[in-house]
Amino acid sequence: MHPILHKLKEYSYRVFEWLYSEPQRLALEWREHSNRRSMLMILIGGGTALVVYMYTIAPPQQFPVGELVNVPEGATAAQVGDLLQAQGVVQHAYAFRTAVILLGRDRGVRAGDYLFKEPRDVLSVARAITTGAYGLEPIRFRVPEGATTKEMAKLFASQLQRFDADRFIDKARPQEGYLFPDTYFFLPNANEDTVIEALRQNFDSNIEKLVGDVTKSGHSLKDIVIMASILEKEGFTMQDRQMIAGVLWRRIKIGMALQVDAAFLYSLGYTTFDLTKKDLANKKDPYNTYANKGLPPTPIDSPSFSSLKAAVNPIDKGYLFYLADHNHVTHFSKTYEEHLRLKALYLGT
Repeated sequence: MHPILHKLKEYSYRVFEWLYSEPQRLALEWREHSNRRSMLMILIGGGTALVVYMYTIAPPQQFPVGELVNVPEGATAAQVGDLLQAQGVVQHAYAFRTAVILLGRDRGVRAGDYLFKEPRDVLSVARAITTGAYGLEPIRFRVPEGATTKEMAKLFASQLQRFDADRFIDKARPQEGYLFPDTYFFLPNANEDTVIEALRQNFDSNIEKLVGDVTKSGHSLKDIVIMASILEKEGFTMQDRQMIAGVLWRRIKIGMALQVDAAFLYSLGYTTFDLTKKDLANKKDPYNTYANKGLPPTPIDSPSFSSLKAAVNPIDKGYLFYLADHNHVTHFSKTYEEHLRLKALYLGT
């Protein structure tokens, strides 16, 4: 082949080779740059989204977990947003307002108390408040038999956030003995009025079962409740309480002092072993059943149904004295001499 033709052929081959390979190279290079651009856009977009979430949507660091959050009646979404921001439920009021609009429930907030058991983002909070998902679950309380209003105040104040212990004591103290010991369930936003009403209604319901016995006893309901509150502290079994009731009602009948140490626990906070001769001689203490005859002026605790029943159904066998040994067995006697003998025998005193 002629040299010129050979060179022309070789040149043509290189041109075709370039026309074939160059588009592929350019396409590959574009793809590589495109991947870099896409990755950069993803990183920028992801970073922006993360910043928006962290500083707008995410729960605040001091989210009030387990605390009641109140949405006032008639409040607008904007007003609720301000309130939630102030209480640390959301980071920004406008974010809550926007979330409400996105959910399609503008101005649709539900009034009431809300409780969140864990931190919630603004969308979750908005969904709860626009649907009325209050998150309130009943709390179980066991009011023990023989509890006083002061003890009840501590019990309920420990878990009820709307409950004021001092106000409860002021309102409940006049009803000492008439707030029935039992198991109760209250929502976390229950207040002292709610509690008192429930306990008093339970007492009234139970005392209805004993109306006939109270009438037959010849004693007023007040005296029955006071006596029952003493029996709650003095006796360990139903029969013991009935026997002790027989002793105490007999003492009242013959004008003998009750001499019940349990009443001092209510007035002074003292147990039998803390009492002094001065305490026993103090007539100014209306709960001193040594210096003052008759029943104390009020119940000294909240008696159980069995104590109420024992108070209206006493067993009187002529005994005037009783004592409980270290095994909580109660021993009765008709004379003081016999009482001293039993005291020495069972208590070593």
